[in-house]
Amino acid sequence: MFTASESTATLLIILLAAGILAWGFYRARPFGKLGIIAWLQSVVLMAPWLLFFGLFAAGIYINLVGILFLIVISAGFYIFLGKRLRAAGQDVAVRERLEKMLAANQESNSTESNTSEAASVAQTTETKNRVAQEVVPIPEEDLKSIQGIFGIDTFFATETIPYQEGAIFKGNLRGEPEAVHTRLSASLHGRLGDRYRLFLVENPEGKPVVVVLPSSNDPKPATIPQKILTVILLLTTIATTLETAGFLLNFDVFNNFNRLSEVLPIAFGIWTVLATHELGHWFMAQRHQVKLSFPFFIPSGQIGSFGAITRFESLLASRTVLFDISLAGPAAGGIVSLLLLITGLLLSHQGSQFQLPSQFFQGSILVGTLARVVLGSAVHNTLVDVHPLTIIGWLGLVITALNLMPAGQLDGGRIVQAIYGRKIAQRTTIATLIVLGILSIANPANPITLYWAIVILFLQRGLERPSLNEITEPDDARAALGLLALFLMIATLIPLAPGLAGRLGIGG
Repeated sequence: MFTASESTATLLIILLAAGILAWGFYRARPFGKLGIIAWLQSVVLMAPWLLFFGLFAAGIYINLVGILFLIVISAGFYIFLGKRLRAAGQDVAVRERLEKMLAANQESNSTESNTSEAASVAQTTETKNRVAQEVVPIPEEDLKSIQGIFGIDTFFATETIPYQEGAIFKGNLRGEPEAVHTRLSASLHGRLGDRYRLFLVENPEGKPVVVVLPSSNDPKPATIPQKILTVILLLTTIATTLETAGFLLNFDVFNNFNRLSEVLPIAFGIWTVLATHELGHWFMAQRHQVKLSFPFFIPSGQIGSFGAITRFESLLASRTVLFDISLAGPAAGGIVSLLLLITGLLLSHQGSQFQLPSQFFQGSILVGTLARVVLGSAVHNTLVDVHPLTIIGWLGLVITALNLMPAGQLDGGRIVQAIYGRKIAQRTTIATLIVLGILSIANPANPITLYWAIVILFLQRGLERPSLNEITEPDDARAALGLLALFLMIATLIPLAPGLAGRLGIGG
């Protein structure tokens, strides 16, 4: 039987999962059929993992073949719903074209009545702009050229406000944000070249505004001292990963440098995960024509490395670009780590190189459940013999999960910012720091949480600067992938309760 605390924890997890699904449904309802189908896609994508962990918590084990079967079924439904979503989207597009044709006919009938009103508004706008020109630092000729890009079919500007070295233009958005931003940016570039950048963002009242800033405010490339720092951090990370590998083999590699060859395979495995993570970011950034800085690796004496900090050295076109680049790294590193872990478990046998206490598998819901599925009753022994790839895969998953925490400029924080916006990202950053602080106090023997909280607080707590088109949100398929990544992060970092682990046969 479950204890009262375990029953309460299980109930809270169920309520949290139900709340996330309900929130997604609430957000999808205003979009009608398209929104509901997209929400169903996210449910189908997460269902195998929710079912797997739910049954596991109930003491029902699914073998590896069963897990693959659930994933295949989920993928089939996901593809089916995707076809339905595209078909529904085509229907909506046809209706929108018909509505625009009808609206155009009505507009042509009322052109004369609207002409005088538009002239009056234009005259008022011109008066306000004339006053604003006296304080806007943009040269007068440039400001007039910028004001000329607006129109009644894109963004009808009604007010100009000085802002830093540029200006904010208030008004009414007259079309889809992505299409409007593309047209305005092209028009601005045609008039003034590459001297200015146009941002489409929401003001504190939630209304779209256009912000134009000089291109001199673009992100700057790394300086020579910063590049030198990246090299120093890289060399330090190589040293800490070698030290971690030696610790796993029960000797100090720097006091026994003649045994360097023994630690290289494990260290090379960690380097592979780190490199795959950064290459994932780099390839996706190249696809979106975004420049990235050299990675600033964060060395760790406990697990070799906490990953790396990577800066954007160019502006991002949209929140979708921010999401794609942010997810690509942990997706690549996480998949490689998961494959290494599963391969290591499959290769594990009596007499394998490493002997781990069975309590090791209680430290992570994801690792523990996979070990129970693959190794079976072996995880009930006091010591469990495992292949070295198991250790490397576990370290890679921990590094990936730490970077997926929803805080600041971590990959997880960027994903939350891309999907839900800056306000939610600020709240999750604060919540993450509070949770890490509580865990540091509750478990002072484990310094990882305190160290990581300090890293976030001093280096990564700030959000990314707004993208050029900050209004258009990523599609629901990306939102579903983001939720799945955050779910797997939680499953990696949260341990199994000792009582529940014992009933599941994990631990002596």
